[in-house]
Amino acid sequence: MGQPRWKRAAFRSFDRFVPTVPYRFLPPRQTVRTTYEVILDREPEAAALDHFERALHQGRISRHGLAESLIHSEEARRSVPITDVLLSMHVSRCEFVRGLPRASRIIDLGGTHQGYPDGALVHLGYPYRFDRLLVVDLPPGERHAIYQGGGGGGSVQSPLGPVEFAFHSMAELARYPDSSFDLVYSGQSIEHVPQAEGETVLGEAHRILVPGGWLCVDTPNGPVWRVRSDALMNPDHRIEYSSDQLASAVERAGFEIREHKGLNYMGEALAQGRFDEVEASANPGVFASPDECLLLALVARKPMIEPPRI
Repeated sequence: MGQPRWKRAAFRSFDRFVPTVPYRFLPPRQTVRTTYEVILDREPEAAALDHFERALHQGRISRHGLAESLIHSEEARRSVPITDVLLSMHVSRCEFVRGLPRASRIIDLGGTHQGYPDGALVHLGYPYRFDRLLVVDLPPGERHAIYQGGGGGGSVQSPLGPVEFAFHSMAELARYPDSSFDLVYSGQSIEHVPQAEGETVLGEAHRILVPGGWLCVDTPNGPVWRVRSDALMNPDHRIEYSSDQLASAVERAGFEIREHKGLNYMGEALAQGRFDEVEASANPGVFASPDECLLLALVARKPMIEPPRI
């Protein structure tokens, strides 16, 4: 609910006529109070106020250091929950991506970014340098309207290494040679193709990976979303997998599952047979109970030695 009209008018007048002091020029005591109010949504205790005021005066902590200590505090994580479910899912996916295996040659299926020209994987927080990152996505004109802003250019240099783009269906990987990649990542993309094409994607991922290469997938948890709605989470989705469905499809493609996790835990509500977006938003991160999470997250590996064909 928005602010009352009288309050909006008062704020506009305040912003127009009252001189404001930039944060970096606030006196130390006011800096501490403002930082607490913005990040923890409360006034600081007297002891904390005095402590940080002295630390700022003495140069033992910077304004940035003060904000950093509160942003990453236990209180911020526990008591100031994320309330926007899309933001919370993004935070969870960033945590998942930061835990992906190190790889030199990577193919990211559906990995254009709506705001950055070097793709999603880099900006979700993948931590390792690479020799090659190939982003495969549909040509901009063939994407759903909500993805029209994704990159459509040529090769770019990211902070981690060179990024190339190829514009075609993620199910059309025949052009890439056997054993030509070390990591295949599908982040919120396999649900955009029908189940049969998804099987093709997984089979092709297995083929183009080196022995010992990694397949990493995050995707919506279909049964959890069905508790809320019979409609798919996104109008461009073709299927939303259950945890067992996804794991079975990955294993049929020849992979060994190493991590079977979930993102955004919602177990309390699901135990009562209901969907609670507030709970899911307040619980970002990677969890060991995929069936009780809003998103699925799976890490699998192509065996070093292929089993004999029967």
